Amino acid sequence: MIPVSEPLLGDRELESVAACIKTGWISSSGPLIEEFEQKWSRYCGRQYGVSVCNGTAALQAAVVALHLAEGDEVILPTFTIISCALAVLYAGGTPVLVDVDPRTWTMDVAQVADKITPQTKAIMVVHIYGHPVDLDPLVALAERHGLAIIEDAAEAHGAEYLSGRNTAAPQWRRCGSFGALSCFSFYANKLITTGEGGMVVTNDRQLAESLRSLRNLCFQPDRRFSHAELGFNFRLTNMQAALGVAQFERMDQIVARKRWIGQEYTKRLQGIAGIQLPVEESWARSVYWMYGVVLSEDMGMDAAEFAKKMTDHGIETRPFFLGMHEQPVFQRRGLFSGERYPVAERLARQGLYLPSGLALTEEQLGYVVNTVRELANQ
Repeated sequence: MIPVSEPLLGDRELESVAACIKTGWISSSGPLIEEFEQKWSRYCGRQYGVSVCNGTAALQAAVVALHLAEGDEVILPTFTIISCALAVLYAGGTPVLVDVDPRTWTMDVAQVADKITPQTKAIMVVHIYGHPVDLDPLVALAERHGLAIIEDAAEAHGAEYLSGRNTAAPQWRRCGSFGALSCFSFYANKLITTGEGGMVVTNDRQLAESLRSLRNLCFQPDRRFSHAELGFNFRLTNMQAALGVAQFERMDQIVARKRWIGQEYTKRLQGIAGIQLPVEESWARSVYWMYGVVLSEDMGMDAAEFAKKMTDHGIETRPFFLGMHEQPVFQRRGLFSGERYPVAERLARQGLYLPSGLALTEEQLGYVVNTVRELANQ
């Protein structure tokens, strides 16, 4: 079975983790945590990095750090992982949804302005499958209304956005460099991994201090087992950071490899009737975290049936996200009642992603392409 994703680990990662075991630095204290935070935040163009135990924890800590009041609203795309909405709900806020762009599958920026109310406090920008959101309009909108931007860049390590493209001085900036707070996941299927793990990066020293306190149960600095606020146990371990530091050494090569996989898929899959391929807009440099395809309804099968056929050929796939407005847990709670988002609904039923991991070989990629072509032409 060709896996949908497989991490690429080598001797350097093994040496780095083994050194932690030999020295005893295996828990959430150790020098490699700060080193990883510094290297990743600088790579993203940020001053501060606060590591946490996973990407969901990064989102949750970021939302809590903004001190939402009960009922404060955060606008986010319906087409995303549930962690985004959960972070808002756990903080006492209200998630407000928008649909996504049918080309990039990222949030439809044109819909955001109409969802702003006096209760809106933030916009959660979610880069999807390695392609950036069109950020400039959202940054300008947030500034006009005094809103914070939380950037979910879990799927966009190293992706870049051309900011100020309509000005005399456009600039390529990495995803993770926008807004008040940017969140990352380092799960095993991400471009670099710590097994599980995450990070929040920011340029705001006060927010960084708040995040460091939140991840460590809000221990008061003058008396360890005294707590003035409620926090979380979201700490990353030194062993996980060791893996991240070793992986980071190959960051440029990893991004280049992922872009090659995405571009090679596009080159070989072009021209197959009934299959929509991912785009790369002129203002974006995608990292193709996962290479997604969307089946036309005219093919006579949905993504679930197509995935079963791929499995029969020894190829693992994954379905696209089910929109937040269609999640049973939220429907039972009366959230998003009567709301419809047709683009996200079509993607959920007709979209899936192909094997895209760093360990994917060219031979495997070719087999996947030939299988997709064969099934599409049946």
